[in-house]
Amino acid sequence: MRESMEADREGARGRSNGSSGHSGRSSGTGRISGAKAVQAAKENLEELTSQPCEAVSSLVRTREGWAVTLEVVELERVPRSTDILASYRVEIDNEGELMGYERIHRYYRNQAGGE
Repeated sequence: MRESMEADREGARGRSNGSSGHSGRSSGTGRISGAKAVQAAKENLEELTSQPCEAVSSLVRTREGWAVTLEVVELERVPRSTDILASYRVEIDNEGELMGYERIHRYYRNQAGGE
């Protein structure tokens, strides 16, 4: 009976340390997935800038986690083609925490290629 209880505890420990049950991590690696990194980046940037994110321009895996480039409308105008947008690079670590962010580019919506 005692051996059975110890085996049950060992099995429970093994399951709690496994990757199942934690949807934000890629299996077995302990790192946040790209989709979760984008979500974390959006939430953090929207909180910091008080502006909603309009689009995701890039997602790149880094040694420390992820670098996400997001597009934000900074100034709405009429017509919409003259809105001022900005690209922000947001860095998220492997745990999904914000490491930093910076505005890397500002442009009019109607500029071809964002330049």
